[in-house]
Amino acid sequence: MELTSKQRAVLRGYANQLEVVLYIGKSGITPTVLKQANDALAAREMIKCKVQDNCGFSAREAAENLAEAAECQIVQVIGSRFILYKQKKKDPIYEI
Repeated sequence: MELTSKQRAVLRGYANQLEVVLYIGKSGITPTVLKQANDALAAREMIKCKVQDNCGFSAREAAENLAEAAECQIVQVIGSRFILYKQKKKDPIYEI
């Protein structure tokens, strides 16, 4: 399911108050990072991530790679941060 621009806008509004829960460092997207992302998405539906300065990826590259691996959607990429979203099958948290 691809998000529409209106759905993205709604999710961006919800994401304003989110804290960063996943940091990507110099090792890049490792199996451990992918597991953390999947676990966080399963619990929260939407997560804010940050790419550290010593990472070899840009935030856009990291977001695209992680979104593909975790089978989720990119909501927004700003600077070194990005927001990922994966809707729960039962009882979704966010109404879009």
